[in-house]
Amino acid sequence: MRQSARIVAEVLERMREWATPGVPTAELDRLAETVIRKYNAIPSFKGYPPGSAHPFPASICTSVNEELVHGIPGPRVLQEGDIISIDVGVILDGYHGDAAITLMVGQVSLEAQRLLEVTEGALYAGIAAARVGGRSGDISAAIQSYVESRGHNVVREYTGHGIGRKMHEDPQVPNYGQPGKGVRLRKGMTVALEPMVLVGDNRVKVLDDHWTVVSCDGKLTAHFEHDIAITDGDAEILSRL
Repeated sequence: MRQSARIVAEVLERMREWATPGVPTAELDRLAETVIRKYNAIPSFKGYPPGSAHPFPASICTSVNEELVHGIPGPRVLQEGDIISIDVGVILDGYHGDAAITLMVGQVSLEAQRLLEVTEGALYAGIAAARVGGRSGDISAAIQSYVESRGHNVVREYTGHGIGRKMHEDPQVPNYGQPGKGVRLRKGMTVALEPMVLVGDNRVKVLDDHWTVVSCDGKLTAHFEHDIAITDGDAEILSRL
């Protein structure tokens, strides 16, 4: 799983260079798949879920501005001042990697900068709370507290999750909750933590494409995600170079 997570990390690092004004999101998808295939890995999002009436049609999710998660790459061209969440999933030798980052496209507003700082900070607050003997609710509460204390909101409908042989495994790890509740954290567990944060209220809806989740009030959103492993000490971040 370390290898699949590192491939995801490499794709996201390259996106820092590629997500620039004038680039269509479909081009980001093409470039990401090129990196994934270079390692003989499989883009896990493409065609997911199998047998669905509306399988996801691309290798990555590209969610711009008010789009929170699951945005479909296409002809949309990135503009100066946009923010874009890029979510990447791969399978290598039967193991999944899944991580996300939200990037600034050129110069962005102070509100957008603050949102990205809060969302990424919430991710690391959650990681710090992921310790052997604790509970999944400790992670959820740490994320929620970090975000809400800074004047933003977390989404309710979408959660972090266990990861390994499947992209989504137990336990679910919401971005809100109570410390001391939920599943006991054990050494060797691997979990994808993913704060999804909104500048406005936490209501969201799915667009007619059956995938793209947007804020109901049209305000900015952001999303960061890491795969981590629970250890005897600090959690190990798998999805970074």
